[in-house]
Amino acid sequence: MSRLVIVVEKASDWGSYYPSDNVVTAQDYLKEPIGADDERTQVINLCRSYKYLGTGYYVSLLAEARGHKVIPSVRAINDLRRRSLYGLDIDDLNLKLSKFLPDGGRDTTDFGVLVYFGQTASESLEDIARQVFELFPCPILRIEFERERVWQIAAIKPTGLHTLSDPQEDAFAQALDKFSKKLWRKPRARKKFRFDLAMLADPGDPMPPSNKRALKAFVEAGAELGIEVDTITKNDYTKLAEYDGLFIRETTALDNHTYRFANKAEKEDMVVIDDPSSILKCTNKIYLHDLLRSRKLPTPRTEILYRDEPKKLAELPDLLGFPIVLKIPDGSFSRGIVKVENVERLKAAADDLFQHTALVLAQEFMFTEFDWRIGILDREPLYACKYFMSRGHWQIYNHGAKGAAKSGGFETMPVRAVPAEVLKLALKATAPIGDGLYGVDIKQAGERIAVIEVNDNPSIDAGVEDAYLGEDLYRRIMDEFLRRMERKRLGLRS
Repeated sequence: MSRLVIVVEKASDWGSYYPSDNVVTAQDYLKEPIGADDERTQVINLCRSYKYLGTGYYVSLLAEARGHKVIPSVRAINDLRRRSLYGLDIDDLNLKLSKFLPDGGRDTTDFGVLVYFGQTASESLEDIARQVFELFPCPILRIEFERERVWQIAAIKPTGLHTLSDPQEDAFAQALDKFSKKLWRKPRARKKFRFDLAMLADPGDPMPPSNKRALKAFVEAGAELGIEVDTITKNDYTKLAEYDGLFIRETTALDNHTYRFANKAEKEDMVVIDDPSSILKCTNKIYLHDLLRSRKLPTPRTEILYRDEPKKLAELPDLLGFPIVLKIPDGSFSRGIVKVENVERLKAAADDLFQHTALVLAQEFMFTEFDWRIGILDREPLYACKYFMSRGHWQIYNHGAKGAAKSGGFETMPVRAVPAEVLKLALKATAPIGDGLYGVDIKQAGERIAVIEVNDNPSIDAGVEDAYLGEDLYRRIMDEFLRRMERKRLGLRS
């Protein structure tokens, strides 16, 4: 794990806390020679001020020059000086602040709260504190609010440790302990890992991209290559910069934390799979359809339906014929997809889907007993599966089954056993998306083949996708992370 360094401007600023070898003064840190040891270091800069070209500023600046991960970063310091960035998109700010204010507080026109590593004493303002910290990662922030017609953020200011009262010092100590616990929670392993990789997963997801056995296999494969793979959750956003890479093993979406994690990792110059661009291109079926069509790749006949254009809906049976498959743009694992057999069902299904989205994808129904899934990594085929339709159903996953969703069978095979035209199409489909890890779904009906979709975080379950390659599947993926992280460390392009 990383080495922790806490930098204070004066030794007396730490006087209220237990002495620690992790704590150094700014002067000592700035004078510290750059050693030959490439041990990863996390710096928490608690200087009294981050004024441009001041002591605190130079601590963060030189920390970054030395390859240390530092909070606040120079970018965060500069952003805090730009008031234009205070226009945060925080939902229901007025409601949250109204709940925060005590009875009789409606006459209040301004107030402020302290935030320690994204935490604050008020439960009503926890979401706001977290969002502000994610945008401006800084150990201690004071958020000042003002009300004219509605409440808004008037200022976000970094605050020094030396200004805190006794109760505030206690709150800061608890937040610091929680924030840094991962850094010092256990002794350094006897085997020194060359890199740290964060693997984002959701333990509560009933249909995750990788099951528990697969996640464990990734950890073991990484360890063999000198990579410590640490499973994290959405609550670990503030610790992301401690790692050298991010591997997303959650169902991705543009409107949830997975996209924020990918963006954050990319800004921190980490190796990241799925990268933000791949998430953007793959998770929206309409975007993906246009991308594939622009490359003249075969897909099912497709029409885009608009909520306020009923004429197009009426023309659909003549354009595509029945059955017709309707899809919401951001569905996954066969969710948000409906097959309709007649005009009445078409209108009812479209009305229902338009409650959730302004655009709907309509496609001809291509019946096949199975879908090809070709796994692609760094523009090369990695694995191949046939996913068979759920018994008595037209999709691989039957979400209408009693109890949990049911899925069909599978057949995993060597890549060399896949028809050449299927492999060629899978590679062409991922070429405009990127060089990450993808799963290409392809239908093959007689002489006709068509791309159904490209998944940016394809399923890799123990017992399914690894049925042919076994442990080598996980090793190949971790080896690609290793290659990219080594090139990052050497300052080379991937």
